[in-house]
Amino acid sequence: MYFVYILRTSSNTLYVGQTNNLEKRLKEHQSKSDRSAKYIKYFDFVELVYSEKYPTRKEAMKREYQLKQLSKSEKEAIINKVWTPQKI
Repeated sequence: MYFVYILRTSSNTLYVGQTNNLEKRLKEHQSKSDRSAKYIKYFDFVELVYSEKYPTRKEAMKREYQLKQLSKSEKEAIINKVWTPQKI
């Protein structure tokens, strides 16, 4: 199972990523480890605001690309329709 996710940073920016282990990936972002995304390291905190499941990495990567092409307001519309934020 693969996940596409959106994080909201402490500066209210949105970060889109994909992984096969969402819980582990969120911990990496939170701890700002070497495996964390470089962009995330600059913020005090991030919160998971959206995620989707996909059976294959190919599908998850395709959706990640689609989400990254959206404007912030379009991403916000997706987030606000179906998700309750979880602070990490």
